[in-house]
Amino acid sequence: MAETQKISVLAIEDEPEIRKFLAAALVSNGFSPAFALTGREGLAHLKARVPEILILDLGLPDMDGLEIIKSLRGWSDIPVIILSARGQEQDKIAALELGADDYLTKPFSTGELLARLKAALRRARRAVAPAAGTFTAHGLSFDAQNRAVKVDGNEIRLTPTEFRLLALLVKHAGKIVTHKQLLQEVWGKSSAENNHYLRIYTQHLRQKLGDDPLHPRFIITAPGVGYKLNA
Repeated sequence: MAETQKISVLAIEDEPEIRKFLAAALVSNGFSPAFALTGREGLAHLKARVPEILILDLGLPDMDGLEIIKSLRGWSDIPVIILSARGQEQDKIAALELGADDYLTKPFSTGELLARLKAALRRARRAVAPAAGTFTAHGLSFDAQNRAVKVDGNEIRLTPTEFRLLALLVKHAGKIVTHKQLLQEVWGKSSAENNHYLRIYTQHLRQKLGDDPLHPRFIITAPGVGYKLNA
């Protein structure tokens, strides 16, 4: 693969062994990696030149990686893959709630890492390419071609993942879309069992749309089954 075609990736990771492993795996699989050893160094790199994807360790020497996600999501929607020794569900939920796209627990294999990276990049690229169709109901306006979402005439800014989730609900407006279908189509087949991904991002989407889950105007919950967009 030519150098100009390589995918730029920044890895914020302080462990030398992990950096060495990442460098070998990424270079041999078509990525152009850069590395930062601290959170501050990583943020400086991100602001100077935004990569196509970020690999982030949470346990950095100068700050918690969660702070980096929070800062980054204020101005960029690039995919973020977490690599962390923290394997508790609350750690994964915290990272996802702040805007991480996926979470890998150390130790991990080259194959698993590459599969997650490629899936995240595919999702990001699908979000850039416009879906088909428009939708208007109950004050919600969705224009896929222009990637515009409005509620009562006010523009709503969604991340690529939130937009994909809403686009899928719009596509099947008035019908229940199952948890499994939402997970597979928004996050990929390997995420079919990660219900916390869907729960967190549905909550994000509802908050941005101003939708009360107890008295839904837009997104209706089918308990134990899935979600439906009120048509």
